[in-house]
Amino acid sequence: MAIDVVVLVSIGRHPVSGRARRADADARAVELALGIAGAHVQLVHAGDPDEPALRDYLGMGANAVTVLRMGPEADPVSVLSAHLSSTKPQIVLAGTRAEGGEDSGLVPYLVAQALNTPLVPGIVSLSLVGERAEMLQGLPRGRRRSLVSPVPLVATVPVMAPAPRMSAFGLARRGTIAVKDADAAADAARTAWTEGPARRRPKRIKVMKAASAADRVRAVTEMAAGKGKVLQNVPPEEAAKAIFDYLVTEGIIQAKP
Repeated sequence: MAIDVVVLVSIGRHPVSGRARRADADARAVELALGIAGAHVQLVHAGDPDEPALRDYLGMGANAVTVLRMGPEADPVSVLSAHLSSTKPQIVLAGTRAEGGEDSGLVPYLVAQALNTPLVPGIVSLSLVGERAEMLQGLPRGRRRSLVSPVPLVATVPVMAPAPRMSAFGLARRGTIAVKDADAAADAARTAWTEGPARRRPKRIKVMKAASAADRVRAVTEMAAGKGKVLQNVPPEEAAKAIFDYLVTEGIIQAKP
């Protein structure tokens, strides 16, 4: 018996060039869906149907991508939930996090809540046995956990899942992009945000390991011998400069040229 599997795909961004591409985690979700025996795989995207990167997913072997047309300021959760409520697929797959926009990773959770279905995070393998889905969940340090859940369900696919296949140019050109106009409301919270380049994360100070709590507190509060100095009864400007030089030396902040 054929089972309907929907994969939610988004537009990714290359981490170096910023060029639009297929999102890596979403492509791994498509790869996982194409490997399910007897599955009828459908791809769904909420956004711009003229985005060229959508054909990268078609080049993986999918016949079509259904695009729910909406503006860049609209909220995709309500649009995706309404579409999935009408089509009623047994399995919905999505990447753990998008590569552009809010990147919160909450869309699959909000969709599962709207559909009133369970969500299984971090799936690296999935197979169907009767009315149940048998899955392997990826855990830190390469560990795996076996899970079983009835369908329908929503699952997220992480970057530790098997790598996606290459996108074939011929398949990408022959695939179909089906457009549906969606009644999407604007995301009121997002309109008040300002976007900018990410800042470099501060470097953590190396803390010595010790056996007792007293030793750990002493290691945090005391400077190692020969690596610092004690200032007493100095002007505030000199103390501030000494603290600033220390933070620059440890790489916690960067001095402006």
